[in-house]
Amino acid sequence: ICVAFSAVLPLMVVVNYSVQDIISPERRVFVGTEWFAAIMRDEELHGALWRQITYSFAVLAVGLPLGILLALAMPAQGWKSSAALVIVSLSLLIPWNVVGTIWQIFGRTDIGLMGAALLGMGIDFSYTGNPVHAWLTVLLMDVWHWTPLVALLGYAGLRSIPDAYYQAAKIDGATHAQIFWGMIMRLVTPILAVVGLLSFVGSYGEFILARIVLARPENYTLAVGLYVWGSDERNAPWSLFAAGGVLAAIPIIALF
Repeated sequence: ICVAFSAVLPLMVVVNYSVQDIISPERRVFVGTEWFAAIMRDEELHGALWRQITYSFAVLAVGLPLGILLALAMPAQGWKSSAALVIVSLSLLIPWNVVGTIWQIFGRTDIGLMGAALLGMGIDFSYTGNPVHAWLTVLLMDVWHWTPLVALLGYAGLRSIPDAYYQAAKIDGATHAQIFWGMIMRLVTPILAVVGLLSFVGSYGEFILARIVLARPENYTLAVGLYVWGSDERNAPWSLFAAGGVLAAIPIIALF
């Protein structure tokens, strides 16, 4: 009940603002779906939404398999297991804004290791001037930062499978591929579903990394585009911003 209340109450506040024209803090006029109609006619928002969904699925397609492979490669027990867990979780301890700064420097061709290496291979890498390079940089940052979470949750799921299951499968003559697809994947499917959902939701609301790297409006994600609308404290179209927030929340609500 508490979780539902904390989730529904903010949404109701945003919905309330989205159907009103806020003239001043004291004056508000009910306009119904006028702001939603304006949002649906905004081609820039359509592009931002499409880029956001594409980006979220790309993060999911790259991060989930990498996390599973990393979890399978980690030692099952002993001091190596503890060391691997600590090392894998290090990137999760770094704040978002620091991650963006690290990769900004890392991707520079003059002082960054990655940028200089790509330049040495003949690739004119520029995340500030090339939109494809900018999106690949954001994707790489997100995957680097959150794939360890997928690995840790997958590792916990793998460790929850009793050793007797593995022994029984080997006695029955099952191959490694049969054990993985026929037993492991079936048992950890609920965990992978939760991990996939968290990964998609996290990347769908991506703001800080996208704000740092995606400098051009035509490259903005949905979250950054909405922020630009509401960044002017005096002239910000708060009702339009609220309507955009309500529409942006629909895919996430549908997933849950």
